Amino acid sequence: MNAKKIWDSYKFPLLLLAGIFTGAVIGIIFGEKAKVLAPLGDIFLNLMFTIVVPMVYVSITTAVGNMVNMKRLGKILGSLVCTFVVAGAFAAVLVLIVVNIWPPAANTAISMGSSEMAEASSISEMIVGALTVDDFSGLMSRSNMLPIIVFAIMSGFAVAKCGGEDCWAGKLLNSLNNIIMLMVDMIMKLAPIGLGAYFANLVGEFGPKLIGDYGRTMLVYYPMCAVYVLIFFPLYSYFAAGTLGIKRMLKHIFNPAVTAFATQSSVATLPVNMDACKKIGVPEDISNIVLPMGATMHMYGSVLSAITKIAFLFGVFQMPYTGAGTYAMSVVVAILSAFVLSGAPGGGLVGEMLIVSLFGFPAEAFPLIATIGFLVDPAATCLNASGDTIASMIIARLVEGKDWLEKRMAGGELEA
Repeated sequence: MNAKKIWDSYKFPLLLLAGIFTGAVIGIIFGEKAKVLAPLGDIFLNLMFTIVVPMVYVSITTAVGNMVNMKRLGKILGSLVCTFVVAGAFAAVLVLIVVNIWPPAANTAISMGSSEMAEASSISEMIVGALTVDDFSGLMSRSNMLPIIVFAIMSGFAVAKCGGEDCWAGKLLNSLNNIIMLMVDMIMKLAPIGLGAYFANLVGEFGPKLIGDYGRTMLVYYPMCAVYVLIFFPLYSYFAAGTLGIKRMLKHIFNPAVTAFATQSSVATLPVNMDACKKIGVPEDISNIVLPMGATMHMYGSVLSAITKIAFLFGVFQMPYTGAGTYAMSVVVAILSAFVLSGAPGGGLVGEMLIVSLFGFPAEAFPLIATIGFLVDPAATCLNASGDTIASMIIARLVEGKDWLEKRMAGGELEA
């Protein structure tokens, strides 16, 4: 492959990486002065967040409304749950092995200041709050992604009952879906500048902490994420569609991965994920359902980071991190904390309060893992969001059969 073909294939991710690299250099050189660029990054993120609620609602409603075969929808949702649970279990096993070999809090001397912690909600309150809102206006906020998804699925069923894509509502939704994706394309043209500015501010603010008392945790977590990507992503892709699946994944995974790393938001990465799945060849009725749900529920990186934080606190408070009960509780809490995460940057604070509360750590533990959360969030979100793309490929295989991608390629539906 010559330089021109490489540029044509990877032009946009290379521009994104160039923007982020430039922003990181600016952040290192100018430190907190790099905050002057924050408005450029905020403008880009605000545009992405503005489009994401109508995009999620319209894409899911359209996918369900167009689906004549409701058995297919059931198969998609069943495959989605299985994929998310199994992938989360693999991530949990990996991180438990790693934190026992390389404890993240070893030789760490952190002074613990006092911090007031909000009262934790009960499990029932969290479930109700996660799935529903008490007013229609709550459906217009990106902080309520699961209620939006629930409402969109219900709307899709109603549209399907009224005639699907052949009724006037179905035609309107399909047209709106096309319009929204064109708007997403317009916004993404600003990504190299917006992400560069956002990353400059991020590095300028948190850069010094990388070499402080949290350095060992970073040295444990980031290589672990790299190992997960290098081993599990190709394995998942091979299961999804063989060697061709690996090739398609490698060609199109960079845009969502880079966008997620820089924005630290699975929700902001949703539009990019939609485009990546389309180019890979995942059927749109699958990706339009899996990706929005994955942005809230499917958290490889969050499971890895949650257990790393738990092991870190055990070390800081000089408690032995051993025993099947402790490990089982860690996995459950990791999945719960991932489930309640908001799609917004810093949304892990809710999960971190859950960790502190359920394990009975003192309030002083919260600022400790909150700091770790901010430092590991780029890699965690990168795994979460790019993992959604690969999960869509797996679900396509489970729904359509082993040779789903070969059939689409043979039918001329995709670019080589």
